[in-house]
Amino acid sequence: MIDWKKKLTSRKLWAAIASLVSMLILAFHGEQETATQIAAIVMAGGTVIAYIVGEGLIDAAAANQTVTHVIEDAYPEFEEDEDPFEEEEEAE
Repeated sequence: MIDWKKKLTSRKLWAAIASLVSMLILAFHGEQETATQIAAIVMAGGTVIAYIVGEGLIDAAAANQTVTHVIEDAYPEFEEDEDPFEEEEEAE
């Protein structure tokens, strides 16, 4: 399965897309200036997408850490494989 988060943040992918678009423009007798401008736009767009995805991953990791710390603080004996509410249900 393709890891799209990793692919979208790859500079190599965006460089390849920019190169492909530039070469297609030139192959269809477009101007060099147009090809350069579009390649720059593709690279800028790739940078923005990579930044957004990267920041999203950082925020998700921080949120997950916060939840884990809250659970650990509330249930110091909690282990990841255990359900802290399972014992309460069995006791009732």
